[in-house]
Amino acid sequence: MNKYIKNLNRIEFVVTLACTGKCKHCSEGEHTGFSEHIDGDVAAQAVKRLAGQYKMDSLMTFGGEPLLYPDAVCKIHSAAKEMNIPKRQLITNGFFSKDEKVIRDVATRLADSGVNNLLLSVDAFHQETIPVEPVLTFAKAVKATGVPVRLNPAWLVSEDADNPFNCRTKELTKMFEDIGIEVAEGNVIFPSGNALKFLKEYFDPDKEYLNPYEEDPEDVRAISVEPNGDVLQGNICREDILDIIEKYEGK
Repeated sequence: MNKYIKNLNRIEFVVTLACTGKCKHCSEGEHTGFSEHIDGDVAAQAVKRLAGQYKMDSLMTFGGEPLLYPDAVCKIHSAAKEMNIPKRQLITNGFFSKDEKVIRDVATRLADSGVNNLLLSVDAFHQETIPVEPVLTFAKAVKATGVPVRLNPAWLVSEDADNPFNCRTKELTKMFEDIGIEVAEGNVIFPSGNALKFLKEYFDPDKEYLNPYEEDPEDVRAISVEPNGDVLQGNICREDILDIIEKYEGK
C-alpha cells in the first residue's frame, strides 16, 4: 500500500464544471465554456475498486452543478451504496430544471441511488442568478423522499459578519427553514477566483488565508476526481484507480 495514501477514507467527484449559476464568490471563476462531465460508469468502477481496498467513510459528488448530469451522479452513488460507504453526499445548487415533473423525478432517483446527505447551496450569491422557486420545489421533493437535506450557505468574512450579502443570505435561508429545511454550518468564502475579482474589499490584503480544502500531499485522506477523470497523477479513464494510487509519489 502506498505510504502516502494509507489513510485514504474519502473520494470526491467533480461531476462537471458547467454550472447554472454565475456566482460572485465562486472559487472556480466564471464557469463559462465548460461542457465536459464525468463518465458515470468509469467513476462507479473506481468507487468499487477503492472501496474494495480501503475503508471508505464518505463519498461526495459536486460541481459546477452536478445535477446537469443526474445519470452520472446516480451511477456513482449507487456504486457507493453497493459498497457500503456510509456517508454518500451530494452538493447542489438545486437548479437544473424548471419542470416540476423533472425535478420530482430526479429527487426520487437520487433517493433510490443511495444519496443520504444532500447539501443545498442557497445564499445571496447563488440567488443573484438562480431563481429561488425551482430550488424550493427541489428541496420539498427531496424532503418528501426521506433523504436528509440541509442548506449549505456561503458566508462572507464569517457567519456573524454584518454585511449586505450575509443579511440577504439569512432572508433566503428563512424561506427554507419555514418548510422544515435546516441550515448547516455552511462555509466561509475563500479568496480565489471570482471572490477575489468581485469581493476583494472584504478580504485583508495582509492576511494569509489557508485553503481549508487542501490535502497534505504526504498523507492523502481524500482524493478528488476531475470531470475528465484526472486524479492525483493519473486518469481513471485510462488507468485503474488502484494503479494510479500505487504510483503516486507524494507531491
